[in-house]
Amino acid sequence: MGTKIEFESQGNKLCGTLETPESGGYAYALFAHCFTCGKDIAAASRISRALTQGGIAVLRFDFTGLGNSDGDFANANFSSNVQDLVAAADFLRNTYQAPQLLIGHSLGGAAVLLAAQYIDEVKAVVTLGAPSNAEHVKHHFHLSLDKIEHEGEALVKLGAREFKIKKQFLEDIKQYKDTIEDKSHKALLIMHSPMDAVVPIHEAEKIYRAAKHPKSFISLDKADHLLTKKEDSEYAAKVLAAWSWHYVGKNEK
Repeated sequence: MGTKIEFESQGNKLCGTLETPESGGYAYALFAHCFTCGKDIAAASRISRALTQGGIAVLRFDFTGLGNSDGDFANANFSSNVQDLVAAADFLRNTYQAPQLLIGHSLGGAAVLLAAQYIDEVKAVVTLGAPSNAEHVKHHFHLSLDKIEHEGEALVKLGAREFKIKKQFLEDIKQYKDTIEDKSHKALLIMHSPMDAVVPIHEAEKIYRAAKHPKSFISLDKADHLLTKKEDSEYAAKVLAAWSWHYVGKNEK
């Protein structure tokens, strides 16, 4: 059972869940969810709980305008997601302990690659089904791009819900059309399924080529983009936890 957490980012109250191991002396991690998903998606909760069993505390939270967090999603963008991650890290640093591990799923993976440069204490970064750049997310609403460009906004159906996408979102992701690199050269684990129909495997290859060592790549064979099947998310969680322990380890503070 996690602890409900609230912190402020860009004037909005963001809500999260902090999962902690039973024993003390653990390190902390931040989990960034996928585009429009939320902190409680199955993959996020299963991976967080697996990490706690391995001795790592995890804070997963809803980005601005999503889930239980305040703010208007229509006014959020990729840059604000990165700012939310930095604010979450500040909260952990001031209240518990700064995160040493960042984990990002899909667009959240691209966000943690960028955010790692602004969080000095981070030692390792993990991406799950992540695109190499933020502009890739446009394919989710490619049929509405003309309307957004000419009318300034459009209602876009993503999954079972409708979201308002504004032109400012497109202008923001244009800044990140090139492969995002963690220029601070933290240890990197890239996890991606060759069957991913949302973010193709070649996006993972781009991230890998751009990264410096130490870097690792693990294929999540037969898994879908959201790691919907329990066995897929649990496998990813166990491998991720074992890899992370090598870099984060037990904190004796």
